[in-house]
Order: sequence, then C-alpha cells, then structure tokens
Amino acid sequence: MSPTAEVNTTLRKTALNAVHRQMGAKMVDFGGWDMPVEYSGLIAEHMAVRTAVGIFDVSHMGDILIRGPQALDAVQHISMNDAGKLQRGQAHYSALLYPEGTFVDDVIVHKLGDNDYLLVINAGTREKDVNWVRKNVSAFRCHSDNLSDYYTQLAIQGPKAVNVLGKLTNVDLAPIKNYWFTYGTVCGLSNTMIARTGYTGEDGFEIYIPSDEATSTRVWNEVLEAGAEFGILPCGLGARNTLRLESKMALYEHEISDAINVWEADLGRYCKMEKGDFIGRAELEKAKAEGLKRVLVGLEMIERGIGRDGYKVFSESGEEIGYITSGSPAPFLKKNIALAYVPLSDSQIGTVVLVEVRSQKVKAQVVPTPFYKRPKRQA
Repeated sequence: MSPTAEVNTTLRKTALNAVHRQMGAKMVDFGGWDMPVEYSGLIAEHMAVRTAVGIFDVSHMGDILIRGPQALDAVQHISMNDAGKLQRGQAHYSALLYPEGTFVDDVIVHKLGDNDYLLVINAGTREKDVNWVRKNVSAFRCHSDNLSDYYTQLAIQGPKAVNVLGKLTNVDLAPIKNYWFTYGTVCGLSNTMIARTGYTGEDGFEIYIPSDEATSTRVWNEVLEAGAEFGILPCGLGARNTLRLESKMALYEHEISDAINVWEADLGRYCKMEKGDFIGRAELEKAKAEGLKRVLVGLEMIERGIGRDGYKVFSESGEEIGYITSGSPAPFLKKNIALAYVPLSDSQIGTVVLVEVRSQKVKAQVVPTPFYKRPKRQA
C-alpha cells in the first residue's frame, strides 16, 4: 500500500495517522489499526534505537484504570505478579491468565496510588482484555475504566532518549529507575505521565499526552526537533518487532497465547505463586507438578537461512519437534535469530536442531537468551 492510498475505513487510526502518512511511512493493518511499519527502513530504525534514539507511536495500546478501595485485591486476583509489592510510582511486567494458566494478555501494571492501578494492554487484544477485566473485577469494590482513547502514547527509546526528553521537560529524568514513573511538564503539557518503560530492550521513556490530533502532532514534531542533534528517527512496527525479539520480549499470539502456559513461555520469574490465590494459579501448580513438555528457547541459525514465524523445527535425526514463534535477522547482532517451542529434552544450550526454511532443513543452535542485553546505564 502506498502512503497516499485510501485506508480501509474499518481500520482504527491513532491521532498521528495523518502525520505518519505525510512522512511517507509504509502503513499496514496491525490488529485492526492502520499503523506505520517503517519510515526510512527497518534496519536504520532498529540501529537508531540501539545506538542513539528513536520515537514510536504506540497509541494503539490500551489503558485500563482500576480504582476503588479493593483495587489492589482486584489486580492481585486477575494478574500473576505481586502488585502488593509495588510502591506508588512503580510499574511491573505481569499477565492476565485464564483459569487454565494460559494467557489472556501480558500487561504492564502501574501503581498510581493506593487505590489506583493502570494496566497497559496490547492493541490486538484491547476489547477482549477490557471485557475480561471488567467481568473479573466485578466482585470487588472497585470499578474499571477503559481509558484507551484518552491518550496518545509515545515511546522515546534508545541510549540518547534521556537527552532528548530532557530538553522537553522540567523533570530531572536521571533518578527515574527502570519501570518507575512520575509526572511533570512535557512540551508545555502539565501533569504528563513519564514512565521509564518500553518494548525495545533499550533504555527509554513512554509519555502519555492528550489524544487530540493537534496536541499529538505538536508533541511528535517537538520530540523529533529536540532529537535531531542526537540522530533521532521515527520508527515503525518493523523495528519494534526486531528490537523486542533481540531482547526476548514476548508478543501475543507468538510466544504467548491462550494455548501456552506461563512455565512454557519461560515467564515464571514474573509469576508469584506465593502471593496467594489468583486466576490460573491452581492449574499452574498442577502443570508445574506434572513437569514441562515444551519450553521457549532461543535459536541462532548456524547455516545460511532465516527461520521465520511458524517454520517447523526438527531434531538432528529429522523428527518434527516444534515450531518458531518469532524469527528474523537481528540488525544489531548481525545474526539470524529466532524463538521456538521445543521439547524440554531439546532445550539445552548448544543443542543443534533443524529449521525447515522453504523445502530445506537448515541447522540452528539453542543459545542463551536474551540475545541482546543493553549495557547498564550510568547512575
């Protein structure tokens, strides 16, 4: 589709849709949203985030506010991490689970106050998540509000993100730790939420501003102007995907789904069984006792070929044993990498497997993950 082509009217648009098209972005249907997949090219955008700074429009993500005297109890009931340990101004990675211990969605939970929690959810599952949360918190003295359309959410990501945002805010960004947030003035907008979060495996921030087109456009342009000296690039979903893959960050309907449980997805470190009962806990306890049959591993191609999403994985002897959930060239690492589900017996580091690339079986090796880990930032 060309940047000027008519967009299907059934696709949803963020407040920055016209800006993306004016900038010549290649647009795609992503979970029912008309979103930019790339501007100047996936590799350039990926490298900008790893070495300098990039900006993403992530306003298609959803936001659910849970508020009331039993808000914490409700969040504890519907999510697997221990929200009771969060301090005001702190966030953590978690997930909403079905009773089977499989995924409704993965989420970021922010503690706004003792009775206020904000859940940031994925775009493709927005309506499902909103309805699921509303149903499952109804027994608690709290209410859930869908605030998804209230905000334009911008992700400023990369080692120079702090330099860019620092020019636009009255907040001292240095003390904000990873997965913490605060409020301040950004681009003249007071009481803006500034979170040190992101989906790239890189340092950076996500800011939440009013979702009207004029404000969103002004802030987007001011961020680009402030970042020009640092080499900022507008980035699309293509780079977002390769960045999160290098960092082994899960994507719904790839690494996680309603058919995959927490242990299989290698996300047990975020699942706090000791906190008490929550939806899915009983089945997870049972699954742990029975033992894993498959697990998510990292693969690096050791022969020429790229393992793509959905490709079959075979043992060296030729037996089909699993499948790739996400795979592509890794622009920063300059390797062909993938995540795949394989039996526990084939998950050891160094195990050689075969990936069916078109009609050829290409060798790959199980390697440690994440494939990329960012250098620690200076305090």
